[in-house]
Amino acid sequence: MHAQYPGFANPELLEKIPLTARTILDVGCAGGALGADYLRRNPSCRVLGIERDEAAAAQARQRLTEVFTGDVEETPMPFEAPDGIDCIIYGDVLEHLVDPWAVLKAHARHLSPQGTVLVCMPNIEHWSFVARLLTGKFDYEDQGLFDRTHLRWFTPRTMARALGEAGLELSDAMPRPIATDQAEQFCAVMAPVLEALGVDQQDYFNRAAPLQVIWRARKAAPARLELTATMLAPQGGVSDVRVIEPLRALRTDSSLYGNIVSEAALQPRLEDTPRIAILHRPLLLGEAGLRRVRALLEKDYVVVSEFDDHPMFMEERGVNLDELLTFRGVHAVQTSTPVLAEALLAENPEVAVFPNGVFELPPVHNFQDMEHLSLFFGALNREKDWMPLMPVLNEVARAVGDRLRFRVLYDQGFYEALETPHKSFEPTLVDYAGYVRELGAADISFMPLEDTPFNRAKSDLKFIEAGASRVCALASRVVYAGAIQDGKTGALFTGPAELRAALLRLLAYPEATRRLADGARAYVARERMLAYQVAARAQWYRGLWERRAELNEALRARVPELFV
Repeated sequence: MHAQYPGFANPELLEKIPLTARTILDVGCAGGALGADYLRRNPSCRVLGIERDEAAAAQARQRLTEVFTGDVEETPMPFEAPDGIDCIIYGDVLEHLVDPWAVLKAHARHLSPQGTVLVCMPNIEHWSFVARLLTGKFDYEDQGLFDRTHLRWFTPRTMARALGEAGLELSDAMPRPIATDQAEQFCAVMAPVLEALGVDQQDYFNRAAPLQVIWRARKAAPARLELTATMLAPQGGVSDVRVIEPLRALRTDSSLYGNIVSEAALQPRLEDTPRIAILHRPLLLGEAGLRRVRALLEKDYVVVSEFDDHPMFMEERGVNLDELLTFRGVHAVQTSTPVLAEALLAENPEVAVFPNGVFELPPVHNFQDMEHLSLFFGALNREKDWMPLMPVLNEVARAVGDRLRFRVLYDQGFYEALETPHKSFEPTLVDYAGYVRELGAADISFMPLEDTPFNRAKSDLKFIEAGASRVCALASRVVYAGAIQDGKTGALFTGPAELRAALLRLLAYPEATRRLADGARAYVARERMLAYQVAARAQWYRGLWERRAELNEALRARVPELFV
């Protein structure tokens, strides 16, 4: 039956699958689209599927770890899972079963201790059901809300009851409203009837608007934790990598409530819930900085500064470090590299390192023309790093002609310094996703860094982004030697001579260049996914909250004027 459904994943359901899962089971997996998309976020996961349609199951086997073809009601658990299943997914499935209650109870026994059940179900309270009944036009269809193979119907209340009877604790429910303007019109027309029945119109609208509802329930739900972050205006992907995507990853844990707001809007959303305020690169100076932190302390936040640059960055821009509270005036600091952590420990002993990671491996679509390779450069404020190397780039470009094509993003000076007609320039992109697409269309990514104290504190983000998109890194040894295996996951150079040799080699042997890019993608998939940081980040934040009395005393000792 599921083979007739579209071969793409439900995006809202995908966002709810916990990224900490080691084993997940997709019941009614169809062609495996949901599991395949999830594996690009958590490649180390074991993804199991149950599918009764032979053709769909054959397709799913090309995507998932293991697939069983059969009836889930006859064989609820056809797999060995000695450590339990971390997430069991029913994506528009339970309504097709004769006894979905029995299946839920059987599967709940196979959950790991904190395992999650995800249910996406059609909502029988949707206004279109009532409209069809009133107009005498209730007819079954091949798919959708009125699918002729639906055997059971649920309201949000009856689904909540079914999950509870299976021994699960409810975490949350997310409605999926579609065409709400039509729902509003229907409710307005029905207002006299609703009033006569004693039904509140707004309450009915809330129940009648969702076409579907996505439920999350757990075998044993840990305590809630509220994570609220501020964010600088996006520039070059920094906000995405350090704020948006980590919070997105954390939110896949149903016990973590995360959102991004302006600092002025920082306000606890959940009563009596532990809360962390994460300030993105805050410039906390003097009395104004003291007032900002005091306002958060009065709301009982544990305050964390998210900062991924060396403090000298601020000093070089004229900031008086004696007045700076960005590091010492908060409870804790999180950063991206051990070198930065070492510099920040002088200001605050509570420093955590969360390396830059990738939320999702992008689809691969480069190395389409092995006779012509493209080199990508996309960075800001890097003139001192690339200028000494520009003569070599131009020399190689003259030697190989249109076999080497340049794709330049952001840096017009770099583009204009290239002495070749085989180049393109994009001054800016709307969002980080656009940057990733532009990078992923190239074959080689150029990453020069001069050997300076400031550069040595930078992260290897450019390599991680390139590797995720299967783009071969051509990088300085500064910073990147710590992550790139020269000749296995990329090409390293020190100075113009090594750059010339490395670039010519990449162009001469494109198949070998692609193998380096494949090796980089495999490294990122194995080591540098944000999925692998969720547990550590959550544990650190929970630990900070548990130690907040101690942290407040340490903060009082560092900055007593905060508590005046």
